[in-house]
Amino acid sequence: MNRIQTKLQENKKLLSIYFTAGYPNLDDTAPIIQDLEKNGVDMIEIGLPFSDPLADGPTIQASSTQALKNGMTTKVLFEQLKDIRKTVNIPLIIMGYFNPIFQYGVEAFCEKCKEIGIDGLIIPDLPVDVYHEKYQAIFEKYGLINVFLITPQTSEERIKYIDSISNGFIYMVSSASTTGAQSGFGNVQTQYFKRIADMRLKNPQIIGFGISNNDTFTQATQYAKGAIIGSAFVKHVTHEGIKTINKFVNSILN
Repeated sequence: MNRIQTKLQENKKLLSIYFTAGYPNLDDTAPIIQDLEKNGVDMIEIGLPFSDPLADGPTIQASSTQALKNGMTTKVLFEQLKDIRKTVNIPLIIMGYFNPIFQYGVEAFCEKCKEIGIDGLIIPDLPVDVYHEKYQAIFEKYGLINVFLITPQTSEERIKYIDSISNGFIYMVSSASTTGAQSGFGNVQTQYFKRIADMRLKNPQIIGFGISNNDTFTQATQYAKGAIIGSAFVKHVTHEGIKTINKFVNSILN
């Protein structure tokens, strides 16, 4: 069983943290991962920076731009992670856009992921139909879970289709805007969370976008298996560096 599937079976609400590989400094990738696990994070999304990140808000865009300036590439990331499984046990997911994966070669990318112990991929701009027709067999060959995003605008029919070809969790985007922290969820978002929960999908949902503190984490996980925090964590390491990760994680969980 894939580490993501094992983690999803745990009887607890999951905290997943997103950060941009190679940010704030090029060699911070592995130390951030190790520190996040040590402080009780359940799952980590490693952002592969891209020059044109469509779904990302200003905080993550800026971190991507800096990481690319620092020299982050797909090859560098794989090199940084080659021994990560000697020290880290929790699920690791690479989140990135399709272009760099396509340039690297989809099968070569998946093979490398398996070799270093990556459990899944989130590729926001890879349409679910294209994945299903062209790439699903490759992902499955290398034991990788592909995680799809749904938004408040995704039709029920589409959600059911995504659920039928998924074998991990569904990334539930809290709103139709780009990523970024916010102070709380309104009525419309809460109704959307409840509507999806009531669909009783076979794959659990993890909510992302707009989660930045204990309040929003608690609100989101009332309706879902877990929540993903990205922008708020990237802001934290921007302003406070990577030595106070424990402070950030504690502020979310306690």
